[in-house]
Amino acid sequence: MSMKYVIKYKSAGEVVTTNETENDFYSLDITENADRYTVVLNPKRDFELVDFYAETDYEFVKNDWFFAGGYQSWTKSREFQCGHIQRGVTKLSKIHPLATHAAKLFGDQYIVDYSEVPGEFHSHCYTYIRNGKKVKLFGSLSEKTGFTYFKVKMNDNYFSIHKDVLGKLVTEPYTVFDVVYYEGGYEEVFDKYFAKFDMPETRKGLMTGYTSWYNYFQKIDEKIILRDLEGLNCAKNEVNIFQIDDGYETFVGDWLDHCEKFPNGMKYIAEKVHAKGYKAGIWIAPFSCQRVSRTAKEHPDWLIKDEKGKPQIGCIGWGGAYTLDIYNDEARDYIKHFFDVILNDWNYDMVKLDFLYSQCISPRNGKCRGEIMYDGMQLLRECVGDKLLLGCGIPMSAAIGVCDACRISCDVDLTYTGKIYNHIHVNNEMLSAQSAINNSIFRRHLNGRVFMNDPDVFFLRNHNLKFNWEQKHLLARINNLFGNVLFVSDNAGEFNKKQVEYLKKYFKKTGEVVKSAEYLDDEIIRIEIDDNGKDKVLEFNLKRGELIRDN
Repeated sequence: MSMKYVIKYKSAGEVVTTNETENDFYSLDITENADRYTVVLNPKRDFELVDFYAETDYEFVKNDWFFAGGYQSWTKSREFQCGHIQRGVTKLSKIHPLATHAAKLFGDQYIVDYSEVPGEFHSHCYTYIRNGKKVKLFGSLSEKTGFTYFKVKMNDNYFSIHKDVLGKLVTEPYTVFDVVYYEGGYEEVFDKYFAKFDMPETRKGLMTGYTSWYNYFQKIDEKIILRDLEGLNCAKNEVNIFQIDDGYETFVGDWLDHCEKFPNGMKYIAEKVHAKGYKAGIWIAPFSCQRVSRTAKEHPDWLIKDEKGKPQIGCIGWGGAYTLDIYNDEARDYIKHFFDVILNDWNYDMVKLDFLYSQCISPRNGKCRGEIMYDGMQLLRECVGDKLLLGCGIPMSAAIGVCDACRISCDVDLTYTGKIYNHIHVNNEMLSAQSAINNSIFRRHLNGRVFMNDPDVFFLRNHNLKFNWEQKHLLARINNLFGNVLFVSDNAGEFNKKQVEYLKKYFKKTGEVVKSAEYLDDEIIRIEIDDNGKDKVLEFNLKRGELIRDN
């Protein structure tokens, strides 16, 4: 492809825009062959980048589908055709700057603009263009140097590759793009792409069991946790992990402070879990500090600051939370310390690490967002060591080679059809059972190749939930078919015989292999399956949660 370059950088306080491949500031080394395209920027002086992309013509044809891979774990990811629209945040959020920031905070809208024009889409780290069974995949191998994303205008035959370089101070040769191209079947192209990554062997296996969040949220205590631990006895042979979620800590950020709700401490809970023969898991938001936390109050110098010098809001949950700066030595030591206690003193086997995107909301210290996120994930992997790391709320490319398991969907909601925030489309990360199912299907290529896919929980309980039985069955069926982290938040001790049977069923993989999956229209999804040599079809209405066919 013949590429045109657009490069923006700062000179004497002004932003310069140029198409030059060489000038007084830099030269570009460009290498292109049949299946790989690289661009290395060689600086002639130190300078700061603002934007960098390469654009070209691309002929889209009838029945082409473009895969729009979302920025982070929760971001909606699916295939689009030329008449579809990829939506950003709701227009209602633009009534006030604080509302706009809150809506944009979780996603990529500080990185890329959403035109909301039919046929204009973008995809992070990699993308593919599918026509029938034929797939053309474009994938980045240079995510350590910054986030890469692909943009298309299908109705204008336009294709571009972008690097989020904002804030990058270039002092030495800098790999902007390292993109591979493969053509073939769906499984074939992803096998080739992920084989190119410099990453350790992916942990294989299945994580089955319990997490406390989707029944009690933060309203947990020692009594509830131990009761639900006993409740899993009905499916004990199918369970291998029991995870305590948010609510055991005094405040987010004060992970080691004693909480009265757990009078015997969290080490005691881990011992009780181990006595059942399960691995013990625990939730942490390792970069986050609640505004009212002791950590935030006593160590304001540990926090990331905004352009006004005030602590940056990294999450709107818990009444607002700040973010620990991994480049502050004392903050870094604090992070290492609480991991050491939780993993080696309390003896937890798995940590679910959440809201990780907060580390790289803004560029700083001469690094762009992707470089910061890479540094953050390397720190977390160092802290976790050989124990299991389940990532959540993480830019997807930063999870590659670091996470043993990773959420690939938004949070499921307790109402299948969604609440008001779903219908006004606040952003692409809002909790939604439909979006979770969608992501489980269209991020299936990650499972086993990169990490164990966590599609979030399924439900079998009868209370504190607005799902009918068919919707419960559909969610569980999809999770089992596409995921390798299979959790419930139910107290299984309340289950009847039928619920126990289904719990055991959905904790076991079937051996089915997905051959293809696609939207037939805006609501109907069709999945073709090889069930140990027998062809099957799973077809359902995503909006209503109604099965059409499963045979």
